[in-house]
Amino acid sequence: MPTLLMRLVGPLQSWGTASRFDERDTQLEPSKSGVLGLLCAALGRDRAEPVDDLARLRMGVRVDREGALMRDYQTATGVLVAATAKPDLNRTVVSPRFYLSDAGFLVGLEGGDLALLEQLNAALRAPRWPLALGRKAFVPSKPVWLSSRCADDGPFGGLHPGALETALREQPRIAKCRIEHRNDLVRLVIEHAEAGALRHDQPIAPFAERRFGPRFVQPGVLEHVPEPAEA
Repeated sequence: MPTLLMRLVGPLQSWGTASRFDERDTQLEPSKSGVLGLLCAALGRDRAEPVDDLARLRMGVRVDREGALMRDYQTATGVLVAATAKPDLNRTVVSPRFYLSDAGFLVGLEGGDLALLEQLNAALRAPRWPLALGRKAFVPSKPVWLSSRCADDGPFGGLHPGALETALREQPRIAKCRIEHRNDLVRLVIEHAEAGALRHDQPIAPFAERRFGPRFVQPGVLEHVPEPAEA
C-alpha cells in the first residue's frame, strides 16, 4: 500500500486540537486536521467541500527534530459576550498562544488509492493556495514535497511504494536533531484503528463545520534513521 511523504519544517508551527475560549494550544506533533487542511490548500479545495477521501488516509509522524514549546502573550478585543452573543468592543482579554519553534517532522499518509496520492503529491509541488504549518502566518522554510532528484530527499521522493511504517523507517532524515537530543531515539506517532491514545482531530465533516471526531494513535521509536545521502 503506497504512502505519501511530506516534510514539515519551519521556524514556527502550531497544531492545536483542544483549544477552547481564549487559549490556543498545540500538540507536540502535527495534527491530522491540520495536515489535511494543508492538503486542501494545495488542492484549492474550498472549506465547504467534503474531505472524506482525505480523512480515510492513515497518518503517521516521525519527529526528526523536536520543537521547543513556546508561549506567546497576545490580547484580543471585541470578543463575544456569552449572555448576549454579541461582541464587546470595550472588553480586552488575554489570549495566550502556544507554538513549536524550529521543529522538523516527516509525515506519512497511507492509502490504497494511488491516483489520489499522486494528485496530492502534484498539488504540493504547485499549490493553489499558500501552505501553512497550522496557522496562516507559519510558513514552511523548506518545500513540503519531497523529490527523488534531490539526494537529501532519499530514493523515493514524495511517494513511497511501501506501507506507512516502512516509509517512515526508510526515508532519510529531513532535519537534524537538536544537540540535546543527539543520543535520543527518534519518536513515532502512528494512527491505529482500534487502540492507543485518543486525539480529537479526525475530520468528520467539511472544515467549514468544524466537526472533528476521535482517532487512536500509538507511540513508537526508531533506533536508527538513515542520514541524508551525499549530494
